[in-house]
Amino acid sequence: AGWFRRLLHKPKSSSVESLKSSHCASSSPSSSSSSSAKSSSSSPGTSLATSSISLSPVSAVDISASHSPRWDKSYDVCICHSEGDVELVSELVSYLEGQPESFRCFLQLRDAAPGSAVVTELCDAVQNSHCWVMLITPGFLQDPWCRYQMHQALAEAPMANGRTIPVLKDVDRKDYPRELRNIYYIYMALKEKSFRQIRDTVMRYLQELCQSSTKSME
Repeated sequence: AGWFRRLLHKPKSSSVESLKSSHCASSSPSSSSSSSAKSSSSSPGTSLATSSISLSPVSAVDISASHSPRWDKSYDVCICHSEGDVELVSELVSYLEGQPESFRCFLQLRDAAPGSAVVTELCDAVQNSHCWVMLITPGFLQDPWCRYQMHQALAEAPMANGRTIPVLKDVDRKDYPRELRNIYYIYMALKEKSFRQIRDTVMRYLQELCQSSTKSME
């Protein structure tokens, strides 16, 4: 399809400075604007992986200010998926990159360096991204590279702190990877709703990252 070819050949920003300059640092985070609940955390006694996450309203924090820790990594989100799900993932990437925040996404087919080793590209994508969306489908469960990237993400951030975002599609709850059982997931029933949930979860993590950075400087 034409839209898919356009996405694969979409030019990436030459530097983060172009994104920084398009957002002014006029707003400052409020000390009372932290989220009341984290989508990927759980408390003792909670039944894990039994329901999709419940999102609270996103607070107003300028994640694109020039001093934002958002710019410490090359990508805001890395999408881990099987080859059979590339069309759905391309739609998700188009949605995220088209948001006012211009989320920077790593899409393997588009952004991996030609000639580089797969394992190197997957590890670099994880390390250079703030958040990781795991699109867990039957194809994902059967793909060793998907599981490898999932393990790399868990090694990078073993605690459930909002960076790993599991998204289940056409997979029974009983088949949810055991490695992710301590992290709540998004169940993709309605695509548009799930895309918004993913966007809000990434946004919340970046906002909390900015808030923590601001508090540490005070």
